[in-house]
Amino acid sequence: MSALDRARGLGNLLNLSTPLGVAGAAVAGCPLSPGPHGLVRAEGWRHAFPGGAAFTVGDVVFTRPGLEMTEQLWRHERTHAAQYALCLGVPFLPLYGLAAAWSTWRTGDPASRNPFERGAGLLRGGYVQRAVRRGPGRGRVRAALGDRRDAARTARGGGAA
Repeated sequence: MSALDRARGLGNLLNLSTPLGVAGAAVAGCPLSPGPHGLVRAEGWRHAFPGGAAFTVGDVVFTRPGLEMTEQLWRHERTHAAQYALCLGVPFLPLYGLAAAWSTWRTGDPASRNPFERGAGLLRGGYVQRAVRRGPGRGRVRAALGDRRDAARTARGGGAA
């Protein structure tokens, strides 16, 4: 385990996010076992919320029954554990919720434009990046394409439509 993993673990212990994860695992009946990078696996999460095959609370990684945890997925969840430490623990939860809502509004998907998921690596987490459908930047892209089309028409001798 690296010095950064130890520092993250201590931070998440002190900010109470890992104890919250351990309590959540106990209440949900998810047995705990050690994982790589100083993380703890809580196996057997059966509730519908949150969606996804795995999610992290502090240094506790909850997994659905039978999920094969790859090194890539462990690295993804390790980054989420570091994000908890950087957000000083529990404030990560509402910040993540806002980021997921923003991403859903922009793309129809809670991960594609979520800075927490993008920072953890969309592909490592098993996500697909969806195209932006609305929001800031979409009008500028359409306007730029329209300007190019108008310039091309004018160059061919046609007028703007």
